Amino acid sequence: MIIADYEFAGEGMQRVFENEKWTVGIKNWKPANDVTGMDCLERHNKTDELFVLTEGACTLIYANETEKGLEFGSVKMEPGKVFNIPATLWHNTITQKDTKMILIEDSNTSMENSDILMLDNDQIVAIRSLA
Repeated sequence: MIIADYEFAGEGMQRVFENEKWTVGIKNWKPANDVTGMDCLERHNKTDELFVLTEGACTLIYANETEKGLEFGSVKMEPGKVFNIPATLWHNTITQKDTKMILIEDSNTSMENSDILMLDNDQIVAIRSLA
C-alpha cells in the first residue's frame, strides 16, 4: 500500500479523487469564474458542497429565492477555512487568476441532481457589485 497524491494545474475544476461516498476536486480560476465572465448560478439539490481556499482570492456568491425574486449575498473566503454550501442554495465562485481551491462533495453530485440558472443583465450587475 502507498500514499497517493493528486494535483491539477489547469483552468477550471477537475475531480482528482473519488470513491463511493465522496469526491475531492481542485478548482482553479477559469474565465467563467472571473468577475467579468460569470453569467450563472448553480445549485446541488441533494448534497452540500465544501470549499477550502488554498491560494489567491475567492468570493462566494449565493442567492436565496424569495417572493420578490433572488436575494444575493456574498462571502469573501479566507485561506484554510472550510466553507459549506448547503444543498439547494444557488451559488457560484468569483476568482482571480492565481486562485486555487479544494472542493469536497458527495460522489453522487452530478448535473442530474443539480440546476444551472442563467442570470439576466441586472442580476449580473448586482453580483459584480458584491465581488
